[in-house]
Amino acid sequence: MTEGIIVKALSGFYYVKTEEKVIACKARGRFRLDGTSPLVGDRVQLAEEKDGSGRIDKVFERKNFFIRPAVANIDTLVFIAANVNPVTDPFLIDRVAVIAHEAGCELIICVNKADLDTGNELFHIFSSAGYSVIRTSAETGEGIPALRLALRGKVCAFTGNSGVGKSSILNMLLPQAQIPTGEVSERLGRGKHTTRHVEIFPVGENTFIADTPGFASFEIQMMQSFAKEDLQYDFPEFLPYIGKCRFADCAHLKEPGCAVRQALADGIIGESRYASYARLYDLTAKQKPWDSKTT
Repeated sequence: MTEGIIVKALSGFYYVKTEEKVIACKARGRFRLDGTSPLVGDRVQLAEEKDGSGRIDKVFERKNFFIRPAVANIDTLVFIAANVNPVTDPFLIDRVAVIAHEAGCELIICVNKADLDTGNELFHIFSSAGYSVIRTSAETGEGIPALRLALRGKVCAFTGNSGVGKSSILNMLLPQAQIPTGEVSERLGRGKHTTRHVEIFPVGENTFIADTPGFASFEIQMMQSFAKEDLQYDFPEFLPYIGKCRFADCAHLKEPGCAVRQALADGIIGESRYASYARLYDLTAKQKPWDSKTT
């Protein structure tokens, strides 16, 4: 039996990279029956057929998985943002930050198109909250060496709203991949979705980079289910104040004596981040356990 990692899933085939080659595989039917269909990023065991194809017989235990993007075993999630055509809504980054934390993986935020707009507001919002933020430019190469160093030895997924230059950044990191890029509509302020499927590209030094379809809106049902009471722990700047409120079950919304809201009033917690927390809390509170999709 051979082991490898699924680097692409397309048209019913899973492309598994082993130590020697990439093998196009089908998965055993039982995976569909028990609801554990293989995902890009899965480490699997396969049997090779005489014609050079393969059959996935086993999916090893996952470190984590994401519903959107549909990818597994991610160490670092990289969000590509921009402050110029299109301007990234900070809430998009906040919801991805929550998903990343719930999955137990690192988040890196790239403020791209820095040659056109340095994105000072985005940089301040997220660096102040404790996240790693790198200014990048697919045009000048700014920040690319720092990003490459930050990804070394990890399995990484790239995502972000359409048109921010995600594919262009990936082409700088992976010139051999030649990922198609699309123009941004000046009228609509968004780009075409050039990425249609999830694919992982090996870049050496035990490093893998995944390109994933972009998204433009928050959909709560695409998150793995978690309790609204746990959301506070997904905001690192809240942590010093949790447990210091007047009420033990404080939701940090309207309760008197709230230490988190006091930190907000004192300017220690950013208004944008707190607004995202309140919005996500409301959405999470409305979510029913059976609403969350799984793979």
